[in-house]
Formats: sequence, structure tokens, C-alpha cells
Amino acid sequence: MADWKQAIRRVLYPAYEARVVKFLPSDRLPKHVGVMLDGNRRWAKSVGADTAHGHRAGAANIEPLLGWCEEVGIEVVTLWLLSTDNLNRPPDELEPLMTIIEEAVASLADQKRWRLHPVGALDLLPAHTARRLKEAEDATRDVDGILVNVAVSYGGRREIADAVRSLLLEADQSGTSLQDLAQRVDVDLIGEHLYTKGQPDPDLVIRTSGEQRLGGFLLWQSARSEFYFCEALWPEFRKIDFLRAIRAYAERERRFGS
Repeated sequence: MADWKQAIRRVLYPAYEARVVKFLPSDRLPKHVGVMLDGNRRWAKSVGADTAHGHRAGAANIEPLLGWCEEVGIEVVTLWLLSTDNLNRPPDELEPLMTIIEEAVASLADQKRWRLHPVGALDLLPAHTARRLKEAEDATRDVDGILVNVAVSYGGRREIADAVRSLLLEADQSGTSLQDLAQRVDVDLIGEHLYTKGQPDPDLVIRTSGEQRLGGFLLWQSARSEFYFCEALWPEFRKIDFLRAIRAYAERERRFGS
């Protein structure tokens, strides 16, 4: 019975997905989508596997996601792979996770389809992990494809603190007094020192696993974003789940934070 149902799904879902894509309004689609890839550990537990297996299954779902984004014309994608809080996990979980992230990012770079940009407090990462992320960025710098922000060791509060620190150091190096700097500081100036400087803010933020909170993801940039919370755990997140999120966004009347 289960095999029969899966066979039916394999036939019907592609047709349904194609229909959803066909009727998406091209003038109401997001240009920048942030995705909180949540639920790897819970998925692993549900299938009786260890945590590393869940993280590997989650990593395997990243390339399909980027392909779906290409299909609907998204220009920037931000993937939250590891928070600064996650760095406090036990070494027996954190070390395999770092290896999985390194392998996943290297695989994305090898595709030469996407331009990778690490965002986060890379100084908190093991040196080899930070090096692999920077190598992936260098290897894809000239790729003409979606800009993919790889958020590793990322926390929204840390990003804002780093932006302010960068701003102050820049002022000090230029000989600007604190009084003059205080007169100049505004939203745009701080924005020029964020990890995502020069990029459009996310139009849509998707979080998987049913959790309905930001958890520190793109705190500054998401002030006017739309949010979509999906019940599927990240390793089970399908193309149709993604298209439903895009369709829900397109159907909303954006109020830009008001």
C-alpha cells in the first residue's frame, strides 16, 4: 500500500508543482529569500538515526533548494546553517557537523552555479572551517548565478555588534571624532557594515520544522520581511513546500512593517 501511494505521488506531484509555477505572478515574487534550515536532529530521531545522519540529510537538501530558487527567478538566498549558539553544542556533535558543513559548502562551490558568500563570526570557527568557507567564496567570486549567503556561526545580535565595531574602527582610522560620528550615524550607515552590505534585504523568510520564531536570524535585515513557517522538518522539505511558501508570499499584500 505504501509503495502504491508513493508511486501516485511521483506522478501527481510534478504536475501539481508545474501548475503552481505556471500561475505564480512574475511581478510579485521575492528577490531575496532567507531560509532557516531547522529540524535535522528531530528528523534523525524520528527515523532512528544519529544526529550526524540528520545533518547529512539536511545538507543533501540544499542543492535542490537552490535549483528551485533558480527556477522562479530568486536572486539572493541566505541559508542559516549554524548559529553562534550552536557552537556551544557538545564536541561529539559539533565536530561532525563542522565537517558536514565544510563538505556541503565545497560541493556547492564545485557546481560553479552559485556565488557563495559566508556570513557570520568566522573568527569563532575552527581555522580549517573558516578557511574552507573563504576558499568557496574565492572559487565562486566570478560565477554569474544566485548569490548564496552561507550563514555559519551566525547570530543577529552578533552581526549588529560587529557592524557597530566595524563602524567605530573605521571612524578611528579616519580620525573622525566620536561627536562627529554620532552626528553621522543612521540606519544606512550601520547597514553599510553588516555582513550582507550591498544586498537587498530579504523579502521572505522561511523557517522549517514548525517553530515560529526568528531565533536571531537576520534581525536587522528582516524588519520588513514576510515570514512563512512550514511544518516539514528540513530534510523532508520538498519542492511543493517551497512553492507553497512562494505562492503565499505572492498572495500577500505587503505592508512593509506597518
